[in-house]
Amino acid sequence: MHRPPARPDLSGRSPATLAALGGVLAALVGSAAGQLVAAVTDPASAPVLAVGSTVIDLTPTPVKEWAVSHFGTHDKTILVGSVLVGTLVLAAIAGLIARRRFVRGAALLVLLVAMAGAAAVRRPTGSAADLVPAVVTAIVGVVALWLLRRAADRAGRPTGTDATEPAQSAPAPNRRVFLVGAGVTVVLAAGLAGAGRAISVARSRLSDIVLPRAAKPLPPLPAGLERQYPGISALATPNREFYRVDTNLTVPVVDQGGWSLVVDGDVARRIELSYDDLLGMPLVEHGITLTCVSNEVGGQYVGAARWLGVPLAALMDRAGVDTGNLPSRGQLLSTAVDGFTISTPLDVALDGRDTMIAVGMNGAALPREHGFPARLVTPGVYGFVGATKWLTRLTLTSYGEHRAYWTRRGWATQAPIKISSRIDTPSPLSRIKPGDHVIGGVAWAQEHGIARVEVSIDGGAWRTARLGPDVGIDYWRQWYLPWHAAPGQHELAVRATSADGVVQTPVRATPFPAGSSGIQKIVVTAA
Repeated sequence: MHRPPARPDLSGRSPATLAALGGVLAALVGSAAGQLVAAVTDPASAPVLAVGSTVIDLTPTPVKEWAVSHFGTHDKTILVGSVLVGTLVLAAIAGLIARRRFVRGAALLVLLVAMAGAAAVRRPTGSAADLVPAVVTAIVGVVALWLLRRAADRAGRPTGTDATEPAQSAPAPNRRVFLVGAGVTVVLAAGLAGAGRAISVARSRLSDIVLPRAAKPLPPLPAGLERQYPGISALATPNREFYRVDTNLTVPVVDQGGWSLVVDGDVARRIELSYDDLLGMPLVEHGITLTCVSNEVGGQYVGAARWLGVPLAALMDRAGVDTGNLPSRGQLLSTAVDGFTISTPLDVALDGRDTMIAVGMNGAALPREHGFPARLVTPGVYGFVGATKWLTRLTLTSYGEHRAYWTRRGWATQAPIKISSRIDTPSPLSRIKPGDHVIGGVAWAQEHGIARVEVSIDGGAWRTARLGPDVGIDYWRQWYLPWHAAPGQHELAVRATSADGVVQTPVRATPFPAGSSGIQKIVVTAA
């Protein structure tokens, strides 16, 4: 007997398409529920973020550097998006399997969530409690998958017939059943995700913290060149614009009331300080430029700020450390609240430079994105060896006993910041009108300061630029050079000289393993 062809569902969509869509929607609502629970407990334990963090840890260094150089600060967004897309593809497969064998489809969904739960627990600070978001994700996802499968089955039946009887007439499938189920699922997922986001934002807001003044406050910053020559980086980088490069997919939410800083290891006395203890110590204020080792020549991963905090030397004194008798291969191993570690050579951390445990940034409490409640700030070295955020422990030890996160991945242990300069205006590949312009930017040479900045136009002789205000050897220096641009294409280059006479090297080096070097050259067109 001739059977009529299978009737397409939902305006032409086949039962297989509905099953796959059901798997995707089930994964979305499950993930949103898990995110909501994680927002209340620990945001980093959210399934998608836990998997993403594991991917970061397993990614080879060259791939990481490629991602940072190509995607910049969007690298984390792209990573999380990739993990989510991969999860949804597998969820669609689970939906297809569940169409015929629900238990097997649900098992695949649970397996995906179980992997995320394992990733959450395996974090350095992971615990059994970090499984809760994954468990909630699995339960909500499986229930949603079951309900959507039933809705898809009903949507596939012609209206007014029994499921066991072949349809001989042409009544329309009951599409509304699946449409309503899918719509409710989407709204629920959006609501759960929105609630989780709102909770995370609320928890991230800092209460009105009033920081004590420094024992010897710095004088107000002088007026920067950016007021006169727009386009040059501000003398002080606003907190909201300060670069952020780290391995965290979500900002740790730390309660200062339960936080403490421990100093231990090869010390005479182990000490532990609360947030109030730290604020009760004599505070210092220093202007310091920080640079990420991932910063390419002419890159944006550098910023200047005024930091308020406790000198590292004061903590070492409390712990009974003899700074005049330090081991040659000693390190200060700093640990963040999430277990992340950084190694700072002892001969750098305690050589008399203005290394500090910062609690304030540009006149405000340290933002969560930049390490609240406290972070390490070490002038003159790249952040990966001296700028631990969300700090909770300082351990005096040796490189033989402990290897920090970046040390295990082959990065340098000694990483002084190289003399560098950058052209801010005009921007690379820009088109400008012929006539009078200003070439300007910033230069930095921590521990020595900038004595001279020079510009070369179209390969010509180096011309000395005019320098902006000098606010300290560890702070960057603004500069500018008046320029009459003739019509046509022009190549602009810049180099800096430190106060001790060292000229910025033209030798090119990549960020790995100890920071980039070379002369920035840009092309602009006057037309």
